[in-house]
Amino acid sequence: MIPIIRTVADLRALARGWRAKGEVIGVVPTMGALHDGHLSLARRARAECDRVITTIFVNPKQFNNPEDLKKYPRTLEADAELLGTVPVDAIFAPPVEEVYPEGFITNVTMQGVAQPLEGYMRPGHFDGVATVVTKLFGMSLADKGYFGQKDWQQLQVVLRLVRDLNVPVEVVGCETIREADGLAMSSRNVRLTAEGRAKAPVLYAAITRAAEDIRAGHADRMAIREAAETMREAGFERVEYIELRDAETLMPSDDPRRPRRMLAAAWIDGVRLIDNIPV
Repeated sequence: MIPIIRTVADLRALARGWRAKGEVIGVVPTMGALHDGHLSLARRARAECDRVITTIFVNPKQFNNPEDLKKYPRTLEADAELLGTVPVDAIFAPPVEEVYPEGFITNVTMQGVAQPLEGYMRPGHFDGVATVVTKLFGMSLADKGYFGQKDWQQLQVVLRLVRDLNVPVEVVGCETIREADGLAMSSRNVRLTAEGRAKAPVLYAAITRAAEDIRAGHADRMAIREAAETMREAGFERVEYIELRDAETLMPSDDPRRPRRMLAAAWIDGVRLIDNIPV
């Protein structure tokens, strides 16, 4: 059985023992409701580290919608069973008051890469991400942290955070894991109805086609407009954004000599989906 640790003191004691033996510690931060995408991060950590900690914590600071926080699935027992297949060495699943004790007043605030797109649509979201990731790195004494590329902007935020604050953790970005029909795996997918689930892969298909058109020399704006129209015709209720951005800074980019990323967010079936691909 994988130990489920609830307190920072217990996690630190475990990690200090590993460090004393010179073992490399990898941490995989999650909010639970695990799927193969999360497990791929844990497997990558398992392959590269001596010890692996998966954290399961639904972070209230990164939700700007209280209803979304309330609806977020909490499936610790099933998650622990899945992590046993990797296996990881420990699961850190603290209560909220352990992470944010009474009187907690410190927040990590980020600008730049944290401001556009998701930062604009979800004010305060990345400050919540940056704060909890900083705490989880410190709590776990990790050498490496593993994050998926599906949340591309989040990955860039964490990379910038580590660089700016001299946090001694190597951040490893891992490929997006997709269903057979292309839909990026997400804990939110379980909230889709059968009809919504059937339409959801159009998001990935539409931005893939737009990226191919841009590579072939088509105008950026035209390709993006066609992608949005394709999604609306498929039944998406709202396309929040489809943007071509500099892959590192997330600023608008029309320079094909620099790595670029197409990022999208859209609603279908009352569920908000995000995705991104390189261009």
